[in-house]
Amino acid sequence: MGVTIKSPKAASAAECQVLEQLPNIGPSLAADLRLIGIQHPKELRGKDAFVLYQKLCAATGQRHDPCVLDTFMAATDFMGGAPAAPWWHYTAQRKALFGQV
Repeated sequence: MGVTIKSPKAASAAECQVLEQLPNIGPSLAADLRLIGIQHPKELRGKDAFVLYQKLCAATGQRHDPCVLDTFMAATDFMGGAPAAPWWHYTAQRKALFGQV
């Protein structure tokens, strides 16, 4: 069994080279992003987090916890140049934009 080494988190979008370096993204969500075709953090620039969330739900055949959408919102904003923020900072915005998902 291999040992998982936590990647240090990137301080800015420019230094983010692998998905696991994104703030809030660990191995599981990185795997989810890869499942829906996102291989590199730069591919998140300009993406709609809600569309990514819908693609993930469709690809896995299940509804994922809305906090996954919050995390995708944090990741797409970070790659768009926003400062790193915990995923839960996006919960109120998600509820305002999308209601019950």
